[in-house]
Amino acid sequence: MARFERASPALKEILLRLYRDERAIDADHHLHEFGSIEYYIQSLVSDPDHTYLSIATPILSQAFLVSTRLSRYTIQKVKAISAEVVEIVEPPKEGYQLTIRLNFGRMPHGKEAIKMITDIAAVQGVILSSQLEEMLMNVNSQDVAQGMYKPIKLVYHPREPFYVIKQPQKITAVFPMRFKEKTDVIIATTFFQELMDVANTKACAKAPHCIWSPIPPPELRGEAIEDLSTNGGFVSFDITSRHIEGKRLDKTVWNLLNFYAFVKNHVKTTRGFIQRRMRTCLQSLVEVLQKTEPQDEQQSKEVKGYKHMKKLVKFTKFKIIRYRSDFTSKLKRIRSRLKIHGFNRFRRKWLTFPIFSSKTKYRKLEKDISLQHN
Repeated sequence: MARFERASPALKEILLRLYRDERAIDADHHLHEFGSIEYYIQSLVSDPDHTYLSIATPILSQAFLVSTRLSRYTIQKVKAISAEVVEIVEPPKEGYQLTIRLNFGRMPHGKEAIKMITDIAAVQGVILSSQLEEMLMNVNSQDVAQGMYKPIKLVYHPREPFYVIKQPQKITAVFPMRFKEKTDVIIATTFFQELMDVANTKACAKAPHCIWSPIPPPELRGEAIEDLSTNGGFVSFDITSRHIEGKRLDKTVWNLLNFYAFVKNHVKTTRGFIQRRMRTCLQSLVEVLQKTEPQDEQQSKEVKGYKHMKKLVKFTKFKIIRYRSDFTSKLKRIRSRLKIHGFNRFRRKWLTFPIFSSKTKYRKLEKDISLQHN
């Protein structure tokens, strides 16, 4: 799921349009993002002061959510956007996890209004971040004390699940990496190796410890084989308590949710850079070849009777073809067997095989003449 900004650009544009419209209108908008997120915006002329926003978003893990309803922690996070403008509607619209009522009449003016609408458009990011924050904070400490580090499977996108394993002194996030193209696998694995080398240097000592491995880590033993079948290996980050304290928790959670998007963006930009370099090199090579081809060159030739006068001669198409044919015939002669004058005489004299004669001589038997007369 490619996503870097918290706020949805399409949702922000619709909310700004409804806020700036002076007259009340009936609006009914359905938005779909990334195949699994749905927004429903409704505005009625009979209720000009309010706009209703319903959100359907995937649940990260069913292990911590009994129903499809959002938790109290997530509801508090949504209310914290603006207690005066945002109001939670209970129960939510059918088919959605959350429905909020927006009171544009209490909205501040100027840049403050744009900032608040941007925060409202980022409500889906708030829901996902709060779910992951709640999971990291509410993992059963008894299982950790007993050494039962059971992985928690998080499904941010149906084809991009990742795992979180909480241990006594750290939290390990494991990302199985999958790519469609072989070139993407090469670019990504190279990037993972460089990321692992850089993250483990002294300059990045405060950053999470990064490990890349082509095989699943030991913490994922027992998981489904289809979730562990990858062609890009596994990337693991060790998150300590320093990375989830205070305001760092929100930043760390958002980076984990967008790691797949970051990798895909890096692979895409790298592939584009390589293709541009190849096109540039090919273009320069073509220019060099075009300069070496026989063009309308000028050849100076002395004219009989005028030693200091030169005549400009241009190559015609017929002469170019004849020149090429002569050049081809020369190449053929070069490739053929070399002929050395006088070599046949030398071969007859010195390279002939000797004729061996046998010591045993045989005499031809001839019939006796006398026998013939008899």
